[in-house]
Amino acid sequence: MKIGELSRRAGVSIRSLRYYEEQALLTPERLPSGYRVYDESDVVIVQQIQALLAAGLSTRKIEHILPCLRQHDDALALSCSDLYGVLVSERNDMLERIETLRTSVDALESVIAASPRK
Repeated sequence: MKIGELSRRAGVSIRSLRYYEEQALLTPERLPSGYRVYDESDVVIVQQIQALLAAGLSTRKIEHILPCLRQHDDALALSCSDLYGVLVSERNDMLERIETLRTSVDALESVIAASPRK
């Protein structure tokens, strides 16, 4: 399939697909004319990329994780055990950032509550 069809089927923009290729997340075949040709499996790969981006991972991290993903029931799971620690660490970093933001929100709430309303 060509890039436009992959875009429609995966629900992402053509620009995103080109970006994923630049980041080595997708590797379409190239015709002599230069057109990109994608396999059926690329639809699933793009959906996995989208899920990982939505989880807050960078494309650099996704590049290392993507080859180790497999579908397990209705969720993604790792088939490479060495990445488990990386993902746990990433999750812990996110939780720390959330806690920092909660502290900032609490401080802001205090300032708002003590301020006169106009």
